[in-house]
Amino acid sequence: MEELSMTATRHKFSVSNKIGRAVWNITYLILFRPFSLRVFRKWRIFVLRVFGANVSWNSMINSSVKIWAPWNLEVGDYSCLGKRVNCYNQGKIALKDNVTVSQDCSLCASSHDYTSKFHSLFLAPIVIYDKAWVAAEAFVGPGISIGEGAVVGARASVFKNVEPWTVVGGNPAKFIKKREIKG
Repeated sequence: MEELSMTATRHKFSVSNKIGRAVWNITYLILFRPFSLRVFRKWRIFVLRVFGANVSWNSMINSSVKIWAPWNLEVGDYSCLGKRVNCYNQGKIALKDNVTVSQDCSLCASSHDYTSKFHSLFLAPIVIYDKAWVAAEAFVGPGISIGEGAVVGARASVFKNVEPWTVVGGNPAKFIKKREIKG
């Protein structure tokens, strides 16, 4: 997978983007969401790929994941989007290899400029590097990079980049300790 630029960009969505999302939402309801059994894992990946997602055949995308724009999604080998993850990817979201995003997490790759008179939308990609784990109900904000092997604790809210091989938690997420692998 190519590296994503970590700079925020202002954005307005084109008519073709809006039509694409409408078609995706209908497809999601008919051909993605109902196929919840694990045996349909590759079917869900196929549907995402048809809509432009760069998703490894070795990944796991649960049927209850809500994906805003498949064409802005990259998922590497053996990575997982758990049950009921909200992948609000107006901007790009990339999960590298062996990444776990646990149930009920929110990944949000866009926001509004609160200093702007018009609250302009901006897109800022999220990148979660190899062997990282985002635990249950965590929130990852726009423009965030979660380093290799990092752990984001359950219900944490991440607004700053997470260094590799560290454990963070809380709201806002703060450093807890270095992550060490035993054995």
